[in-house]
Amino acid sequence: MNSYLNIVGLAFRARKCSIGEESIIRDIKGKRAKLVLLANDTGAQTRKKITDKCNSYGIPLRIVDDRETLSQAIGKSHRVAVAILDEGFATKIKSLLAK
Repeated sequence: MNSYLNIVGLAFRARKCSIGEESIIRDIKGKRAKLVLLANDTGAQTRKKITDKCNSYGIPLRIVDDRETLSQAIGKSHRVAVAILDEGFATKIKSLLAK
């Protein structure tokens, strides 16, 4: 498992994540999301919706592994996107993804 996925799992257990398209969009609009992680096999419609919202509200977006890997990191099935709500977790994940 990639090291950033460990941090995502930790953030989820600390309740510093939102999952589900509706919650993520709400957190982007409310500027609570500090980073959005999107699975690379997300459907075109969902990808466009989340990408457009992130761009218009200035929220960083990263395309990561497939949905199975992302879902496994948080212990939930069939999740294609995760919004990180804590600045510390978001900064650490961005630095690990940059490597």
